This record gives sequence, C-alpha cells and structure tokens, in this order.
Amino acid sequence: MTKLIKISDSAEQCVIDIEGVIGTPEGDDAGSAANGGASYSALREQIAAIARIQSPSVVVNIRSMGGSVHDALLIYDALCALDARITTRCYGYTASAATIIAQAASQGCREISANGLYLIHKSMCTVEGNDERLAEHIELLRKTDERIAAIYAAHSDRDAEHFAALMSANGGEGRWLTPAETVEAGLADRIADGGTNAVGNFVREIADRIATLLHRPKGNDRATDCVADDVADDVAEPQMPADELPATPSPSLIAFDEGQRRAEPTSLRECDDPSDADERPTPNALAYDADAKGMRRGV
Repeated sequence: MTKLIKISDSAEQCVIDIEGVIGTPEGDDAGSAANGGASYSALREQIAAIARIQSPSVVVNIRSMGGSVHDALLIYDALCALDARITTRCYGYTASAATIIAQAASQGCREISANGLYLIHKSMCTVEGNDERLAEHIELLRKTDERIAAIYAAHSDRDAEHFAALMSANGGEGRWLTPAETVEAGLADRIADGGTNAVGNFVREIADRIATLLHRPKGNDRATDCVADDVADDVAEPQMPADELPATPSPSLIAFDEGQRRAEPTSLRECDDPSDADERPTPNALAYDADAKGMRRGV
C-alpha cells in the first residue's frame, strides 16, 4: 500500500513528504489504498511516527489535492505539537484538506512553489436520510468551515471572515490561487525559490523512480545521467549513409534468425528430476547449434 506520509529523519533535519489522498473514507480502506490513499490504521501509525520526531528542524513537502478534513486536522495537530522549527512547502496542486496541513508551519515558514496552485473551499460531505439528519450534517459542515477559517487566520494577519469569504467563492467551491495570490491572501508566507534543496530532491526522486523502471542503478546524479543518456541515444543516434548499409543478409544469417524466433523456452514437468536425467541436448539447443555451424561455414 502506498503511504501518504514518508518520513526521512536525521539528527539535524527531518523531511516529511505528504502526497496523495489525505486519509480514507471509513470502511473504504481497500479501495482507497488501491488509489494511492492510506487506511486510517496506517495513518495512525504515521501520525505516531511524527510525534516521535526529535529533529530541531522539520520540512514538510506537500503534494496533495486534499481528502478527509478529520485526518488532515490530526496531521496538523501532530505537527504543531512538535518542538521544532517547521517549514511547509507546497508543490503542484495543493487543495482542500492539504491546505490545513500547510498551516502547521512555524511563523513565516509557509512556502509555495513558484509553479504551484492553491485552493481553499467550504467543506463538503455525502449523506442521506431525513430532514433532521440532513440538518445535523449542515450544522457540522458550518462548524467545520468556522474551524478551518480560524486555523487560516491563526497563521496570518487576516481575520477568519476574510478566509470564510474566499472559501465561499463560486458557490462554496472556492477558486484556484496563483503563488502570488496565495501569499497576498495570507495563506502562504513566501514563494519558494526554484533552486531550493527540496525541489532538487524532488527532481532526483522522480529520476530515481524512472531509473528503477528502466532497471538502472539509483543515485542522486547517476539516475539523472542514465535517463539523459538514454534520451540522447534515442534522439541523436546517427543514421548510416545509404552507400554504407550492409548487404542483403546471407541465407545462414536468415536461418539463424528464423531458428531464434521459432525457439521456445524449455520446461520440466513437475515429476522430472534434472539431476537424474541424462544430459541430452534439448531441441532448442540442437537447432541453435545447427544454425551456428551453418553460419560459421558461410552456408
């Protein structure tokens, strides 16, 4: 299962990566895990891991479109309880419940990437039942919106009404803010430099993942070099002039290629014991040898 929270702790600094869906709907652990989310039991373990952090500096990288407000509040409280200087950095789309976690930074330490987008909106839920049950959920949604707006206000010089108005835009759907608008709205303190270590680590992480898929050795610079070399080979491979192309393949080469295409992997039945069997060449080996001998003779 993909973890929502990844913690890389050291004596000097702890880096926490939060990406994907925040939490899961109750009773939907399997489905959410398949979609990159985290079960609530796993989330509890990850929050407990946050509580055990001893590093004096904590950097929280956030790449998430949001999810459960309840789970986001648990992560927010766990981060705020740490005795450390906390920096939150938002990349890509940061929306909904993820913006609550982004507020857990120390004063002046809320950052957003120069290429990011930020969205806050009114809370929402899915419910069915009679009018009294619906009224209960309406009241809960209103209180949730008040709590969220208060959290935004607590980390800025704006009041809760300012953020309530932003959340209510477009019928409660909010609107996407550019990095400059996010800072202007009081939801971030500054736009992160594109050359920060966090961005570099993120790029290297992507390169390492690609290198793994390509069965290349992983590493900070080597992974990037491998991918770059492969791309360069594909793009810049020189074309051989027509007058230097090899002549028509000989019959022996054609026979060799045909034999290779026809050859199929050999297998043993479950009752066979290869240690007791005679060392007889397989049909594949015989065909391969015949083609190889013919090629050597130039037939």
